[in-house]
Order: sequence, then C-alpha cells, then structure tokens
Amino acid sequence: MNSRNPIRIATFNMESLDEPPRARTSLESRIAALRPQIKRLRADILCLQEVNGQLNADGTERTLRALDKLLAGTPYEHYHRAVTKSPSRRGVRDRHNLVTLTRFPILGADEVWNHLVDPPLFQCATSDPPQDGPQPVEWDRPFLYTDIELGDERKLVVINVHLRAPRAAYVPGQKHDRHSWKSMPGWAEGYFLATVKAAGQALEVRTFLDRLFDLDGDALVAVVGDFNSDDTQAPVRIIKGDEEDTGSGEFAPRMLVAAERGLPESQRFSVIHRGRPHMADHILLSGQLMGWLGHVECHNEALHDEVGSPAAVTGAPESYHAPVVVELAWPG
Repeated sequence: MNSRNPIRIATFNMESLDEPPRARTSLESRIAALRPQIKRLRADILCLQEVNGQLNADGTERTLRALDKLLAGTPYEHYHRAVTKSPSRRGVRDRHNLVTLTRFPILGADEVWNHLVDPPLFQCATSDPPQDGPQPVEWDRPFLYTDIELGDERKLVVINVHLRAPRAAYVPGQKHDRHSWKSMPGWAEGYFLATVKAAGQALEVRTFLDRLFDLDGDALVAVVGDFNSDDTQAPVRIIKGDEEDTGSGEFAPRMLVAAERGLPESQRFSVIHRGRPHMADHILLSGQLMGWLGHVECHNEALHDEVGSPAAVTGAPESYHAPVVVELAWPG
C-alpha cells in the first residue's frame, strides 16, 4: 500500500433504499439524488445502513438489487462487501440491512445479535391481553463486524451499527394504528422498551469491544453508523466508555473517541429533527486509530428536517441523514 494515500472511512444511512412498490419514490429518483453523494465521499471503507432487500424473480431469496443499481458505474461497484443476512438464511434481510463496502481485502465478517448479551426479560403491565409472564426484549437488528486487511500486517476492525430509534416499541393491544397510542401508560411502556433495546445493542457492542481488547490491547477499531443518539446519551456513552464515566484511567486504552469532536460545533450535526440539529451518526475510533486521524467531514449542507420535510414534500428522494467521513493518515 502507498504510504502517501490516506484511508477514508464513511457512514451513510440510506433511508430505506428500495424499489417500488414499497419505496416512497422511484429508484431512478433516489439514484439521481444519492449517487453524487456517495461519489463525493471518496471512501475506501463505506458503511451503509437501511439498505432494503428485494425478492428475486422466483420469490425464494432477497438480494441487494436496489443497492447494486445505485453503485453501478461507481468505484464501490467493485469493492469487497459484507452484509447482514436474513434470519431464514434466504439471502439478505427484508429491511434495514447493514452493508460494509471496502476496497481492501476482507479477512472475515459476521453479525452479532443477542449472541453476547441475552435479551432481558420484562412483563408489560399495559399489554392487552395480559402477558403470561416476562418476555424477552430482543434487539431489532444485529451489528455487523468486518476484519479488514490494510497491509503491513495491520488489521482494521470495522463495526457497522444501527441502534434502535427513540420511538416507542410495540406493546400488544396498545395502539390504534401505526402512529397513535390508546393510552399514555402504554406509550410510556413502549418508550421504555425502546430505550432498553438501544442500550442493549450498545452493551453488546461494548462487550464485543472488550473481548477484542482482551486479545489485542492495541487493536485498530472503528465503530461506525447510525446510533440514533448523540455522544452525551446512554447508547453512545456505553460504547465509548469514557474514563469520566468509568472513573478509572486504567481503562483509557479501551475508550473510543467520537471523531466528529474535531468539527466546529456549528457543523456537528447529521440530522435535523423538528428544527434542531442533532449528531445521530458517528465514527468512533480506538485510541491507536486516533493517532492516524487527519480530518473529519460531515456533508450536511443540503440536509432537510426529517420530520417537517416528509410532511411538506411527497416522495423526496434524498436521505434525511448526512454522511460522515474520517480521513486517516497511514503512519510512516
């Protein structure tokens, strides 16, 4: 590898990339909006979230046909690829796949979904009909890790995540329809469950990280994706492991740093929610990898409000998340 070439890692939530009839607009419109954005990233490693799967002609398997069409004619078309799988193992997942694309060779990849942390048990007080007893609170989706060969006997571990959004989770018998709840206690319990799911996903990532650091205290690690929380909220704090939270400098080598802290505060947002800029998408770097950090970018110049814009514009083709990029200088 040429030591003068930096390594660019990017994350981008594609906002349910799909084909009609499930998509809100034509794939051609989405490609026209999204392809210039991904070209601009010039990423060597690109982590995508919310990539939906499409059934093949005989309906037996789902593939990433919409993504393949988006990537056609770009360098990413020929990148190595890791992707989450359907629980049925018949291709990819129906909705919200994680995809990691890299121009470097992939040494190994897998997904982790309640493998390291058992689902907590909880009995809903508002469920209608009542639940027989405590039920497992499983995460909504896995995280995807990819071991990437950088050359010179260096390996980079990239963990692609999409944590649960802070929207109330389903409680049996407590909703009129998709958007409205029957009771305040039902909504509150659903919101509590959503919080547990997001924190649980984060705990599983943190557990994976600590096992990794047990094997290699100098591991090069990037945790990348849509965290649906900023770096002051519980999910990101659980993954980062700040020494201010742990109260021990002994764990400093296991701490991750939010790379976007290198941006001016006025530019530090990847989502606009009800008029409020919010950093929901992150690239967290291990201490050894922070030594390579050159600069950070957040391509939020044309970002629209994720709540107001869909109400005002029918079938908008863009994503309501801004891509985030870090450029790492290969050490000499």
